Amino acid sequence: MDNDDKPLVWLRGEVKTPPFSQEARVEAGFLLRCLQQGENLELPHSRSMPSIGAHCHELRIRDVDKNWRIIYRIDDDAILIVEVFIDTLLPKGEEIL
Repeated sequence: MDNDDKPLVWLRGEVKTPPFSQEARVEAGFLLRCLQQGENLELPHSRSMPSIGAHCHELRIRDVDKNWRIIYRIDDDAILIVEVFIDTLLPKGEEIL
């Protein structure tokens, strides 16, 4: 890590094999490294999530049989990892409370 890189601060979740495939873990690591170096990622790898909060985004990692999401916030001094989870679609009409 260079002196100019932002550290990753993990609040919840982790990226490891398993449950991530090796390819998905490597992709997640590469994208997180890009964020540390100040790169602004866009779709299809990342999208802004203003409904969660200011400066919040989600990384979108495609795996063999699932899609991973990593919710993160970009602060001035760090990249805050808020959550790591498998993206699942809810049946029509159901909501997350």
